[in-house]
Amino acid sequence: MDTITWDDFEAVQLRIGTILQAEPFPKARKPAYQLLIDFGPEIGHKKSSAQITVHYTPEELIGRQVVAVTNFPPRQIANFFSEVLVTGFADAEGNIVLARPDRDVPNGARLI
Repeated sequence: MDTITWDDFEAVQLRIGTILQAEPFPKARKPAYQLLIDFGPEIGHKKSSAQITVHYTPEELIGRQVVAVTNFPPRQIANFFSEVLVTGFADAEGNIVLARPDRDVPNGARLI
């Protein structure tokens, strides 16, 4: 495994946000949702495309806090610009399980 420096780690902005909206994204090549996530007053609302349709419905995602990389450049997926990368882990079948805190924390809080 390659090691990184503290500066490398600090360059990645991993922050917490609350999902405000979740909708199916039929134009994506793989099944996905379009998410609108609130990262608090400093960062605001950001959009993301997330391939999390196996374990989650749009309804159960609303109000859920998620960890996301907030300092990637936007990435165009079909007709949608994904502004942040929602993080998760692959289960045994390769489907994503969201990374999230076990208690609520303020939106925009940074992983340290």
